Amino acid sequence: MEVVLLQDVKALGKKNAIVSVNDGYARNFLFPKKLAVEATKANLNTLKQQLAAAERLAQQQLEEAKELAGRLEQVRTRIPVKMGANGKLFGAVSSKEIAEALKKQWGIEVDKKKIQLDEAIKTAGEQQVDVRLHKDVTAKLTILIEEE
Repeated sequence: MEVVLLQDVKALGKKNAIVSVNDGYARNFLFPKKLAVEATKANLNTLKQQLAAAERLAQQQLEEAKELAGRLEQVRTRIPVKMGANGKLFGAVSSKEIAEALKKQWGIEVDKKKIQLDEAIKTAGEQQVDVRLHKDVTAKLTILIEEE
């Protein structure tokens, strides 16, 4: 019997794969646990439509990420911090503060987890920060650390 897997099944296949299994295995294990459905024309058509919709959604997310990357590379975000006498920062600038400054100054919302810092910024001046918006899209954000 041919079935379409609804979830990954160990030693059988990945989600959305069409595999051939014994009738008893399908009826007694896969179907009751909702791990698979029979590979009928209607189910195959539904699978095809779901895959096409998922592809369109992925393409739309990629386009949105590219657009946001273009906007991020054009802006220059200023982050005021307290500094000591010789230009050293009190504390450090984290990705959370960068995300808040972007939202406040430019109205651009970026998740702080997408801002990639090897370590918190502890020096004043202009810095380049990577923002990973999508698995294929990374933007360079310019931030200016200056005294309050």
